[in-house]
Amino acid sequence: MFSPIIKTSINAMRLLSAALLTILYTSCDQQSKPIEYGVDKCEFCRMSIVDQRFGCEIVTQKGKIYMFDAVECLVNYLDENVEDESKLKMVLTNTYDVPGKLTDVKMCTYLQSKQMPSPMGMYLNPFSDADLAQKSQEENPGELMNWTELRAHFMAYR
Repeated sequence: MFSPIIKTSINAMRLLSAALLTILYTSCDQQSKPIEYGVDKCEFCRMSIVDQRFGCEIVTQKGKIYMFDAVECLVNYLDENVEDESKLKMVLTNTYDVPGKLTDVKMCTYLQSKQMPSPMGMYLNPFSDADLAQKSQEENPGELMNWTELRAHFMAYR
């Protein structure tokens, strides 16, 4: 009924349509973005993000990305600008034990030790591995916290 040229054109149009839909779908997907160290600036304090152990990100439901140079700036930004953290798509941090890799903040253990400086002076060091955080605490005395405890710790300063 259809000539081979028309069948080929119809198949090509279907393939093109499927490709365009795939591109549109994936471009709307809210994902984190790798931090460009030395280039990206902290949303809270405007300092350059340079240390791969401390960078952080927020990804909103609409895909907007906010970057931070330290957990301290991230938490201060959340306290001042976000009413309901559970409505965010992702809240991520780099960690002391796996520099440069963003990890969900709720999956991390935080060590506050005066012997381990952090960019904003609160001595907060996120770890992706709780055992490594505890071993680090043995060498660098301080307080271990999970995300909920860390948030409560910040609230005590307000």
